[in-house]
Amino acid sequence: MFTWDDDPDLNITPLVDIMLVLMAILMIAAPAVNYEEQITLPQGTKTKVKEKTPTITIRIDKDRRIYLNQDVYTLKDFADNFMLKSKSYNFKSDVFIRADQDLKYRDVMYLLKSVKDVGFSKVSLITE
Repeated sequence: MFTWDDDPDLNITPLVDIMLVLMAILMIAAPAVNYEEQITLPQGTKTKVKEKTPTITIRIDKDRRIYLNQDVYTLKDFADNFMLKSKSYNFKSDVFIRADQDLKYRDVMYLLKSVKDVGFSKVSLITE
């Protein structure tokens, strides 16, 4: 006669192996799936390309000589000469001042003030 075993042994090792293989397949395949939905994006505003304004670089060395392009000025002569020369520049241009570290603070501020008094508003001091 047939008797039932009261304590059956379940072997789940094959089940775990199959599940691990399926999980590995899903992990490899899931990033490759691309969901492409048909979306119509709204039209943005058309903007003009901003014109690149030229920059002006002014250098002053430790002997208080000021260099603007190929021109050389003294600190005393710079303000008047720059005012005359500034008519050929765009006042919206960025002005960069490179000053020697051994200069006195008042000399650099005088140069900065001279440039701002002409009408330039975007004046920066360049450091390293």
